[in-house]
Amino acid sequence: MSLFELLEPTIAGMGYELVDIEQSAPGRLLRIFVDKQGGSITLDDCVVISNHLSQLLAVENIDYNRLEVSSPGLDRPLKKKADFIRYIGESARIRLRIALQGQRNFVGTLTEMNDDVLTLNVDGRLLLIELRNLEKARLIPKL
Repeated sequence: MSLFELLEPTIAGMGYELVDIEQSAPGRLLRIFVDKQGGSITLDDCVVISNHLSQLLAVENIDYNRLEVSSPGLDRPLKKKADFIRYIGESARIRLRIALQGQRNFVGTLTEMNDDVLTLNVDGRLLLIELRNLEKARLIPKL
């Protein structure tokens, strides 16, 4: 079982969404990014989640030196199909694994999500991008 699969149901049961996990060299830093519907993650949220996960990780015998729980930030990563659906109409920066029309990096508006194909509006041009071809996707913050 992956760490994501272990932590996701626990964090969801607490009323939050697991966005991403970053691990440095084994046993060092474990960084967990969480979000919640209808609001921003507060410091109190991070403390509650951190305390709960510390106990879970001890029981599961997961080795780490430091645990950080954080908001995903304004440039939130988009990982799951549900993320793309949730942020339809928003601008995103996307990097592909395999080039599309000779290009791997795109900036555009998330327009539609059908099955596992994302429609991205790049300067009036609609691109169909398969989710399995995504290397990285992040929202572009509105400032």
